Amino acid sequence: MKQLLVVSAIGENRPDTLLAFSKAVSDCGCSIAESRMHLLGTDFALQALITGAWNMVAKFEAALPRLEKDLGLKIHAHRTAERPARDELVPYSVDVVCADQPGIVFNLTDFFSSRSIGIEEVQTHTYLAVHTGAPMFSLYMALSVPGSIHIPMLREEFLDFCDHLNLDAILEPIKG
Repeated sequence: MKQLLVVSAIGENRPDTLLAFSKAVSDCGCSIAESRMHLLGTDFALQALITGAWNMVAKFEAALPRLEKDLGLKIHAHRTAERPARDELVPYSVDVVCADQPGIVFNLTDFFSSRSIGIEEVQTHTYLAVHTGAPMFSLYMALSVPGSIHIPMLREEFLDFCDHLNLDAILEPIKG
């Protein structure tokens, strides 16, 4: 029976961090089913879903303290289960670009949460506008919209909400 282990790691960015982590996963007979790796400031950050037979996942768990020490990472891991399929949910994405300002993630999260819309993924990024040098903010969200929600009404409410906050946004179905 396939076991799942969620792993979060953060630490100093080194050229060999991802290589050593993926080698440890492979050496234990496990696989990386899902992952996100980023540089945040000067640190390396990783989130991964490791899969394998129970004994292989246990072997990988036992290797984590050594990996943590060798790579100078702080690692947290815990077992999880498969996400149940929910056919009544429709996948949508949101892309937002705006002048950087406090509260953007909170306001968007509040908008969707108050409508019982699940937030599956969030990615944010700040940068300087090309011509003006103004601080800018971009956000991507993957959503699970219940099939009972009237999409044209949701889109209209969302665009009004974004206009009120001066956010340039797109709400569209995820294709594929």
